[in-house]
Amino acid sequence: MGTFSFEHSFEIDTLQRLIAKHQGLFRHQSLFDTHYRGKPLSITAIELGHQESPCPTVLFVGGIHGVERIGAQVVLSFLDSLLNRLAWDKHLQILLKQVRLAFVPVANPVGFLQGSRSNGNHVDLMRNAPIDAEEKVTFLVGGHRISSKLPWYRGQNGMEAETQVLVDYVRELQSTSTSVIALDAHSGFGLADHIWFPYAHTRKPFEGMGYIYHLKQLFDRGYPHHGHYKIAPQSHYYQTHGDIWDYLAKANPSDRPFIPLTLEMGSWAWVKKNPKQIFNFSGYFNPQKPHRHHRILRRHVVLMQFLIEAAFSQTLEGISAEQYLGLQTDAQRHWSKKR
Repeated sequence: MGTFSFEHSFEIDTLQRLIAKHQGLFRHQSLFDTHYRGKPLSITAIELGHQESPCPTVLFVGGIHGVERIGAQVVLSFLDSLLNRLAWDKHLQILLKQVRLAFVPVANPVGFLQGSRSNGNHVDLMRNAPIDAEEKVTFLVGGHRISSKLPWYRGQNGMEAETQVLVDYVRELQSTSTSVIALDAHSGFGLADHIWFPYAHTRKPFEGMGYIYHLKQLFDRGYPHHGHYKIAPQSHYYQTHGDIWDYLAKANPSDRPFIPLTLEMGSWAWVKKNPKQIFNFSGYFNPQKPHRHHRILRRHVVLMQFLIEAAFSQTLEGISAEQYLGLQTDAQRHWSKKR
């Protein structure tokens, strides 16, 4: 049986401990069972809150790229906070009677144990969905089928098991929800924190952009000093093949709002403040200093709490067709100026 460093198995072990400690407070299921060097692994989904009838849902995803461990840690930290608040937080108790919160904290467990971006088949899951960019993409970075030995490999034979179960799970949530907001936590791009939304495969405006613009307005007004997020379509920065959230957004089976957001934490800032990180591959994607690590774990709590409060107030469901047309027009005007 293989051995694993504490660093690479930390998030998987944390999730298992969290389930053992709090399992009476939520529903959990394995979306996919696998193994790596003799170690059994699963992709676990955890759900809190309303279940009986369609309701607003907020989904938090982490760990699609195994080397970007801070994404899974942010999701796990927020989940742990919610579970510890449940015993005394009356507002949270009321909220969960009307809202479903779903978590897939470690979407690529083999990638975590390998310390790699890809899964066990060397496929980059965020380049693996069956959707192609409409324009020429950046060589390699935008996704390719040249060789599994190169990074950003798309794969050759359809969706990987990890991609497929995440897609299936999101579709299941869509079918039982009045709206779905998803936040997928990553790291590794630039000096600033970005919130990206579809599309990554085209410059055409996302049909749900008006909803995102409305959420942005509420967030800016309610938390005017947050200041550090750059919110824009991913295609403003680069286009890719195979984006999971693009694929789900294009195939949204209903007219119910589906809002996929990608939190791309600016890890270059951590390298800038601690240049020694460049000598550690994980250091390109994760804070290494304890104080900085703690700061990142709390940095995004306001955003995550805002999303569940927006779901609780049924902010998206309350928008009329006429209001939405205006929001979509304002959104296109706003983001066309940001290119």
